[in-house]
Amino acid sequence: MDLKERLNQDLKEAMRARDRLRADTLRLALTAIRRAEVARTDPCHPQHGQPLTEADLLALLEKEVKSREEAVALYRQGGREDLAAKEEAEIAILRQYLPRPLTREEIAAEVARIIAEVGHDFRAVMPRAAQALKGRAEGRVIQEVVRELVGRAERAG
Repeated sequence: MDLKERLNQDLKEAMRARDRLRADTLRLALTAIRRAEVARTDPCHPQHGQPLTEADLLALLEKEVKSREEAVALYRQGGREDLAAKEEAEIAILRQYLPRPLTREEIAAEVARIIAEVGHDFRAVMPRAAQALKGRAEGRVIQEVVRELVGRAERAG
């Protein structure tokens, strides 16, 4: 079962169980997916006519999680702990559909493999690492690890 089907199935189950928070969160995620599908019907869209892939769906869910994380920070800053708690509950629901993020050590192992292939040039390593780890690690963490390992390799070599 692909991710979109799973989200639809879980939405139905949440509605049957009268789990309003879960149902609302899944509806918002499915709406984001539908918007992306509709956007691809526009001839001006760079991926016009192409269906959404699993990677696209995961990227959309990650975007939803990030927007909620930003909202949590703003709600806490504004003293609205009730709204921050609701957003955190939605984040927990959405994270169930995302793959387990890689640890820093797992990222470092993958980056070390890429460095062994292409050398110690940051400009050669970073795009490959970003592509290889897309959806499994945050770009910021990937960049930190690449800088650290490329710098370490340059100092040693």
